[in-house]
Amino acid sequence: MDADAARLEADISARTDSYFNRTKRIVGRFGDTTVTYAVFLRRPVICAPRLMLEWVRTVAAARQQEIGIVPMYAEGEWVGAGEPIVYLTGSMIALSDMETLLLQKIGAASVAAHNAYQMCLALPNVAFLAMDARHCAGAEMQDTMAYAASVGSAAARQEGARGFVGNANDGTAHYFGSPKGLGTMPHSLIGYAGSTLRAAEMFRETFPNEPMTVLVDYFGKEITDALAVCARFPDLAQAGQLSFRLDTHGGRFLEGLDPAESYAVLERHTPGAIRRYRSETELRYLVGTGVSAAAIWRFREALNQAGYDKVRIVASSGFGVDKCRVMHDAHAPIDVVGTGSFIPDTWGETYATADIVEYNGVPMVKVGREFLLRKNGARRRNGG
Repeated sequence: MDADAARLEADISARTDSYFNRTKRIVGRFGDTTVTYAVFLRRPVICAPRLMLEWVRTVAAARQQEIGIVPMYAEGEWVGAGEPIVYLTGSMIALSDMETLLLQKIGAASVAAHNAYQMCLALPNVAFLAMDARHCAGAEMQDTMAYAASVGSAAARQEGARGFVGNANDGTAHYFGSPKGLGTMPHSLIGYAGSTLRAAEMFRETFPNEPMTVLVDYFGKEITDALAVCARFPDLAQAGQLSFRLDTHGGRFLEGLDPAESYAVLERHTPGAIRRYRSETELRYLVGTGVSAAAIWRFREALNQAGYDKVRIVASSGFGVDKCRVMHDAHAPIDVVGTGSFIPDTWGETYATADIVEYNGVPMVKVGREFLLRKNGARRRNGG
């Protein structure tokens, strides 16, 4: 066994559940058998199996074991609750200690892909930027969430949505077909510069040939600071190469807004949205603090009134599935949504499960899981 294979084995042994390691030893003592596992989730998802299947193939190659892979759904397809996503067939000794780790690599990815898919469909004419990295628990989760967003986005594009156009870091940009991450400046640069306008000038001097997106909520003067930047860079504004990112936090209203004025803004632009709201959460998304539909409409209104109708709006801060739906209902004039909110809120929903459904080709599964047994046509395909 070479050094890489030895490290892989040590990692699997250390990170898998101990009862699987014990099972491997018991089966090794009493005689191996060929088994088939069914992998599934208990909720509807978008199929995102690539990271899991790549890992399975890597382990199989290192162990010089053949593992038959039968995907029941293609990447990006909708999968119903409890439907087997893939069947894995091979040596019980080889497969027993892989269960813990392979489940880690499919559950969260498939749920996050479903969330991303729903968000893109809720705002089909809006481009999305994945900004999930800061919310991830390390590099492996960062890879998983970026991959998931790309899968959900591709599925939504099949239905006519624009979907995700990229992400915010270089390391996972390849999932979106890009060589590098997108984005221009964080709040820290605004604080360093001392003013929103000066931060924009610094950015332009450093990156003179790139489009520019400027954060405008740092000093609580979103409209004032945006108009100042437009006046400083009129050519960029006219060319559609200037964007402003609204990231107003939930503790205050956008500059110039309060509850009454928020209602008034929506009455001017989309009166039906207020009359159709169904919950307090939806009402907050429409006229509350932070990046509400009213805030986005007021910002667009101010830019247009000043003659900057080609300037684009990037909205961020809590854009999950429900907020995207409300923004669509309010016809909010968003060009791009920056979000990491496709990361599942309820982690228990991401738990994938695997059960053995055949021993030496004979169907057998624990009582209550008969729905996992292979139907006619679930054909074995070596290597997948």
